[in-house]
Amino acid sequence: MRRRLTFLVAATTSAVIVAFLVPMTFLLRTLANERVAAGSAQRQLGVLTLVGTQSKQELPARVEEYLKRQQDGTRTTLYLPEGYLQGRTMLGAQVSDDAGVARAIEVRDPYSRPQDGALISYRVLFAGNEAFVTRDEVSAEIREAGVLRRTLVIGALAILLLGIAAFAADRLARRVTEPIQEVARAADAMHEGSLDVRVEEAGMPEVIALARALNRLAERVGRLLSAERDAVADLSHRLRTPVTALRLDTEMITDPDVSERLRTHITQLERTVDAIVHDARRPTRADSTGSCDAAKVVRERVAFWSALAEEQDRPLRTAVPDRPLRAKVSADDLSDVVDVLLDNVFAHTDDGVPIEVWVVPRADGAIVLTVEDGGTGLPAGDIVSRGSSGAGSTGLGLDIARRAAMASGGWLELGQSRLGGALVRVVLGKAAS
Repeated sequence: MRRRLTFLVAATTSAVIVAFLVPMTFLLRTLANERVAAGSAQRQLGVLTLVGTQSKQELPARVEEYLKRQQDGTRTTLYLPEGYLQGRTMLGAQVSDDAGVARAIEVRDPYSRPQDGALISYRVLFAGNEAFVTRDEVSAEIREAGVLRRTLVIGALAILLLGIAAFAADRLARRVTEPIQEVARAADAMHEGSLDVRVEEAGMPEVIALARALNRLAERVGRLLSAERDAVADLSHRLRTPVTALRLDTEMITDPDVSERLRTHITQLERTVDAIVHDARRPTRADSTGSCDAAKVVRERVAFWSALAEEQDRPLRTAVPDRPLRAKVSADDLSDVVDVLLDNVFAHTDDGVPIEVWVVPRADGAIVLTVEDGGTGLPAGDIVSRGSSGAGSTGLGLDIARRAAMASGGWLELGQSRLGGALVRVVLGKAAS
């Protein structure tokens, strides 16, 4: 926008300058021609004045003296009547026969004509039957010298005005665009989860109104999220007591099948509540767009789950490089991803089913986390969408992994493991260097 405003002002100023410069150039040329014509007439009248005031004997010397003081680039000639001075027909600049002399005597009035860029003027003085004709020639260089110089001066002024206009337009555009860019940066920061960002209310009235509206929106969203977190936390606490009471009540049921079925349902209810609370709090973390050493985080989480795998007699094999692998995801988010993927395996496969965890760097810098098992595989249908699951769970685990992968610039893949069960592959984007 700043560049467009500057270009618009520069284009408008250029059009105004051109509209002013073209007629001014023609005016300068006209004034120069009038100045040349006036100077030529003055010289001719000066020579003709000498004809009327000087004797024949003094006339040649006076005319030569007068013409020596004239400007370089001009040539003035006085044509004498035939026989006026013995042996001389012209005084001043010597030129060849000029048909314009006869034309001047014929028309009896001053007239001018151009010739090869020069301006030639004629003027006649009649003394009885004798005609004295002056011929004045102004070279093309003299005619154009003043015009070119003044045109260059005007052109330089035009360029200076254009530069000043462009500079002023750039300053003005900057005053307009910088507050808008600040609003855009604040909006991007809010999009990334920094709801404490506020925009300075400065600039044009419209920009101030926009900044004020964005600040109010951020405050409103912050209050809503805070209220949502409090409500979810309160829900968790409120449900703990009745769930605990239900679990105690199941101990009083004598039918083992019914008691086991109720305990299973209560366990699923607890897992559902925990997942809802955990997932509701995820968008408010400030480091959701950070980076971490993916190899280190995966090793730590696999070590945490290895105790449960050993208890259930599950072979747990890992392949994680020893060197650091930077991924565009926070350590907390990656820990959540590893936890939900391994928790799904432990929750939905039988004891003794093998598990394999792989971390592999790609050529483009992305990091690939793969979790495989030897269970019965993935159920049919959409098991990634929130709330959708065909295995008696909340359907939030894979959605958490998918959103973490997409936030890093990657994606989630599902398939069949070479062990015969499920394969979940999380591709994480490369962390900025």
